[in-house]
Amino acid sequence: MSQRVFKLALTGLAAGVMAAANAGSVALPAYQSSSDWFADGETRMAEKVELMRESNRAKNVILFVGDGMGISTLTAARILQGQMAGEDGEENLLSFEAFPYSALVKTYNTNQQTPDSAGTMTAMMSGVKNKAGMINISSKGLRADCASSKGNELNTFLDLMEITGRSTGIISTARVTHATPAATYARVPERNWESDDGLTEEARENGCKDIADQLVSYGYGDGIDVILGGGRRHFLPSEEGGKRQDGRDLTVEWQQRYEGADVQVAYLQNGTELAAQDLTSTDKLMGLFTSSHMSYDADRAASGSDEPTIAEMTESAIQVLEKNDKGFFLMVESGRIDHAHHAGNAYNALHDAVAFSDAVQAAVDAVNLDETLILVTADHSHVFTIAGYPTKGNPILGRVVTNDGSGAPEEGAAQAGDGMPYTTLGYTNGLGFADLGDETDADARYASAADAGRKDISGIDVEAPGYHQEALVPMGSETHAGEDISLHAVGAGAWLVQGTIEQNALFHIMARAAVVSPGK
Repeated sequence: MSQRVFKLALTGLAAGVMAAANAGSVALPAYQSSSDWFADGETRMAEKVELMRESNRAKNVILFVGDGMGISTLTAARILQGQMAGEDGEENLLSFEAFPYSALVKTYNTNQQTPDSAGTMTAMMSGVKNKAGMINISSKGLRADCASSKGNELNTFLDLMEITGRSTGIISTARVTHATPAATYARVPERNWESDDGLTEEARENGCKDIADQLVSYGYGDGIDVILGGGRRHFLPSEEGGKRQDGRDLTVEWQQRYEGADVQVAYLQNGTELAAQDLTSTDKLMGLFTSSHMSYDADRAASGSDEPTIAEMTESAIQVLEKNDKGFFLMVESGRIDHAHHAGNAYNALHDAVAFSDAVQAAVDAVNLDETLILVTADHSHVFTIAGYPTKGNPILGRVVTNDGSGAPEEGAAQAGDGMPYTTLGYTNGLGFADLGDETDADARYASAADAGRKDISGIDVEAPGYHQEALVPMGSETHAGEDISLHAVGAGAWLVQGTIEQNALFHIMARAAVVSPGK
């Protein structure tokens, strides 16, 4: 396709004249495509098209989301990965930090300065910013109010890819019904309606469906092709150890959906089954590997839990999806970076970020970048800090040791104004200090962190998995933060990623690169 023809195809997105470039189009509701957020995203993409010199169409799009992976998390994770390899760490780069294009992304919701994952992922997937707590419902709706959501549903980039004949997949180390993965396919005014046990009477009366039900009954194209992650409990009836009150086994319903069709379907429950699956002959793949969220990567490795890594899930998904000659869309979420930060535990947050980087590299190695756009971003950041003037190469999880030797003589660690050492990493708010060793009991964690004030950490292994960093403001859970996060891009259409952008612009970047038409 010549540059002139390609430019015409791209700029035609705003007018919906993409029939020649697409196998089909999906009409977005007028309130979505006429939204100021949507229109502004289209305008900014049109401006970038004018800067284009040469680019291939993205046959495939892979969106990686590190949940809660703010800039300070990236910095600390790159240092940790380097130190795990025997280096100082500061010069290291995570796999995606070497990508040629990057941007800063503004993350606020329409009603919150500091956002939540439902609103941020809705922006990325629909092109429209909305309120916190609602998934693909415009800001005209009210949270947890089913009636108000009617007529305010938003379509997603995954919908567009399905309707144009592409294959689609979602991966999460959290529950696949959790806010971030759910925002690729569901429309619900309350992110906590993961299964029918969470629905209110008002929701039932007005016909709202829970998120797990929406995943299994997803109606665009031929349904989502790959579903890998945690959250089995929301698909099973209570009689079988699940959460559902309607008696339905959605894993069975998902398999029955394809009976009689010329497709090979596989439902898996552990990593051993995934490793043994013949993916070359698998057309539809669902793997629900844990009842709730999957294990932290370090815990998985230490315990020998039969769960696949995020890199293994990514490789498996690509093998299934790439068989479609028209292309595919895959969303991969590292969901537990966020959970570890909420617990005030940098160890697991950073190790999960390193595993996430490995998954990105696995995707880069598996695809043809001439026809694949890979985007790596976060949904929001956390109040996670790196401070204290530690000397270069100091263990990122360790106590601060400075260059001037102003530390406790027996340790070489720097002392704060209260005469006690402190760690490089910390949190502005949250549960605060806990030294749990191998303890994983949540009640013990809260009890350990209950006492206010600074702790003397002189004799404590602050680099251990069970160490929880100190926090300034005591809260029951550490919170998200509101600063910009980063976006990294490589492959077809990656040049669209530049500058400082609104989070809803990610939808338009993907749509432009893949030449799909959100027809009006």
